[in-house]
Amino acid sequence: MRVLIVDDQMMVREGFSVLLNAMPGIEVVGEAVDGRQAVAQAAALRPDVVLMDIRMPELNGIEATREIVAAGGDTKVLVLTTFDLDEYVYQALRAGASGFLLKDASARQLAEGVRVVAGGEALLAPAVTKRLIAEFAKLTETVPVRRPAEETQLGELTDRETEVLVLIAHGLSNGEIASRLVVAESTIKTHVSRVLVKLGLRDRTQAAVFAYEARLVRPG
Repeated sequence: MRVLIVDDQMMVREGFSVLLNAMPGIEVVGEAVDGRQAVAQAAALRPDVVLMDIRMPELNGIEATREIVAAGGDTKVLVLTTFDLDEYVYQALRAGASGFLLKDASARQLAEGVRVVAGGEALLAPAVTKRLIAEFAKLTETVPVRRPAEETQLGELTDRETEVLVLIAHGLSNGEIASRLVVAESTIKTHVSRVLVKLGLRDRTQAAVFAYEARLVRPG
């Protein structure tokens, strides 16, 4: 798994680079000091995962994430933040990030986060990310009332798929959803895949954000 590290602090970049290069199956292929460099490096190196800081000069991590995701390809963005309720993290998730990690994460957590995101899943920890999304869906004024396009997309979902979408937004894993609905976990994986395809979303994090913005789930 090829990783690009983006942070304006040299010690952070070097620290993460040492930690990740020591992990089997992970290679740090580049570093960037700001969002503009991140976009250029992502295009040139085509990493599997970009570890993206948010507060940076030139181009912040939110805009850089938006540009990298808009460029297409398979590169996933994993946001790095100092606080688990950083006001900008929600905006980064809306921009297309696949999840986030705290900067004080252990080497094991960092490597696992990279593997999860590179594997096409979203780093959506129920205990933290659910709280973050709920809090900033409530506080962010840019969250609109459900739009006609969202109504149309939601109309394409079956009742069970809508139910699964709501449970994703509550931060439940596939296993937890399967237990709640008393079905096989493989069935839930199928439902999740169909939800993502029908809504045109990249991953579970985007699905959770969509559910809040479409007012399927109320913050709190």
